[in-house]
Amino acid sequence: MTEIILKKLNDSPILRWTALILVALMMFFGYMFVDVMSPLQSLIEVERGWSPDVFGTYAASEYFLNVCGFLILAGIILDKMGIRFTGTLSASLMLVGACLKLYAVSDLFIGTGLERWLNSWWTTLPASAKLASLGFMVFGCGCEMAGITVSKAIAKWFKGKEMALAMGLEMAIARVGVFAIFSLSPLLAGRMNPTVIKPIAFCTVLLLIGLISFIVFCVMDRKLDRQLGEDLTIEPEDEFKVSDIGKIFSSRAFWLVALLCVLYYSAIFPFQRYATNMLESNLGVTAKTAANIFRWFPIGAAAITPLLGSFLDRRGKGATMLIYGALLMILCDLVFGFLLPAYPAKWVAFATIVLLGISFSLVPAALWPSVPKLVEERYLGSAYSLIFWIQNIGLCFVPKIIGNVLVATNPGVAEQIKAGVEGVSYDYTVPMVIFACFGLAAFLLGLALKVLDKKRGYGLELPNIQ
Repeated sequence: MTEIILKKLNDSPILRWTALILVALMMFFGYMFVDVMSPLQSLIEVERGWSPDVFGTYAASEYFLNVCGFLILAGIILDKMGIRFTGTLSASLMLVGACLKLYAVSDLFIGTGLERWLNSWWTTLPASAKLASLGFMVFGCGCEMAGITVSKAIAKWFKGKEMALAMGLEMAIARVGVFAIFSLSPLLAGRMNPTVIKPIAFCTVLLLIGLISFIVFCVMDRKLDRQLGEDLTIEPEDEFKVSDIGKIFSSRAFWLVALLCVLYYSAIFPFQRYATNMLESNLGVTAKTAANIFRWFPIGAAAITPLLGSFLDRRGKGATMLIYGALLMILCDLVFGFLLPAYPAKWVAFATIVLLGISFSLVPAALWPSVPKLVEERYLGSAYSLIFWIQNIGLCFVPKIIGNVLVATNPGVAEQIKAGVEGVSYDYTVPMVIFACFGLAAFLLGLALKVLDKKRGYGLELPNIQ
């Protein structure tokens, strides 16, 4: 009888993994929406007149409000209001932003007074891109808030258990979302009279399902809180205080992790936006063929990340994994920048995509489970949010920078494509060199983090399972 009383929801493997699936579904659908237009860059350029720099502005808009401080506020909301409130709010914001973006690219928007007003200022950016960017900003607030919420939820449900494996599986499920949308988006757009509207509408409906799945998780989490007695036993000195943010900022280990994160992810997510067009240009293939090649990047990461998470739980070596991940990314970017244009073989592209997927497994699998080792639990949500905030600074500006660099290093190409000239493509050498430089800086920070861990004993190289 005593065992039955002491057993909590997260002590049951079935229930804690069910909770993981419920929160991971929200991120799965969110990641699908993030990249729903990535395989359609060529189509949106023809259909709505979005040149690469316009597309870069749209891609950067996802992170704009987060960079302006929303993510810091999101962390405070998470630590003050809890997982359930923050997760429901984030899923709702994603859905609202998606609806705005869907309206912006739909035929219903064309010819409206709102379109005419939006076209009356900042004329270099089409009205559809302006409104889509606004929707993507709102969605981005919800998506990044959801990311930190899910991380804290997993840390709570898997404390002292398979935390790295759980985080790895959550990331794997999200990566499968990217794989799915790179496969589905061109298919949903259609071959005859293709349009970006149908893929975006499909993903918007999925976000609604994601909101419902998180609400189901909330029911489970409320029961776990009752069992833990958290709402009754928290002492005043254990509560989150806004002044705790100063403690986070004063941590050298925090800054090494945060800067490594922003540099590494700035070479991954902005690259995803342009990867399909890069493969189109270097291989001379259609957008659908290029998307079919690149879709194996997230699926490779999804397959390996849980295995690496399990290794991290049992054997450790988190800081070492970060270093190897950065090295692999540097190699892949240089292949895309120099080898692939000179030797445009599909097998080279495919092999490099797989290697990049391994890199994208090593770094996230080690990065996110390491944060609870660096900060106290009461302000873990704020620590995650501050890392995401710093990361979002890079993710906001890098897509725009890459878009501008692409136009500047390919004079006249955008105009020729818009005019329907065949056989014209972009040279991606300089953008790939920029991505490789980000990887080099991340590698150096990984080395510094490993040295600091050896001095301070944070346990980044130690296993997670107690």
